[in-house]
Amino acid sequence: MAGRPRRGGRGDRKFAPVKPQKLDKPADYKDTEFLIKHLGPQGQIKSRARTGYGAQDQKSLKKAIKRARHLGLLPFVG
Repeated sequence: MAGRPRRGGRGDRKFAPVKPQKLDKPADYKDTEFLIKHLGPQGQIKSRARTGYGAQDQKSLKKAIKRARHLGLLPFVG
């Protein structure tokens, strides 16, 4: 078993675990500058691991981004 590479475990994590951040106020679909910060270069919503928000804040962020896309304030993925 010695000399065999390990699989899994802590070394395979992409991001260090951090304490979840909190949003100061609920995400607003009209604040496009704030929402654009949470989109990747292709227009995809960044994951919770990247943003650092907790589940509830990430859901409100997702809802605000989708609402802004529906109204034409933000681009769809593409």
